[in-house]
Amino acid sequence: MIVLVDHNLEGHARRMWGVLVAEGWLDLLPLRMTTFQEEALPANADDSVVWRYAQEHGMLLLTGNRNMDGEDSLEQT
Repeated sequence: MIVLVDHNLEGHARRMWGVLVAEGWLDLLPLRMTTFQEEALPANADDSVVWRYAQEHGMLLLTGNRNMDGEDSLEQT
């Protein structure tokens, strides 16, 4: 499983990843973390673009809900 980390959560994700490594979880689970920069996604990409990219590549998206409003928001009401 590949975890795509939203640019605004990279610091938190790296800390979490450090814990997973230190505790040996990555020896048990086939996980990999990637960033917007590594995937050549612009930091200001529309939510729908990011969501589609993650889905097309079988990624789990780790985000804090990028814009929280509008038709393009990942937040569904």
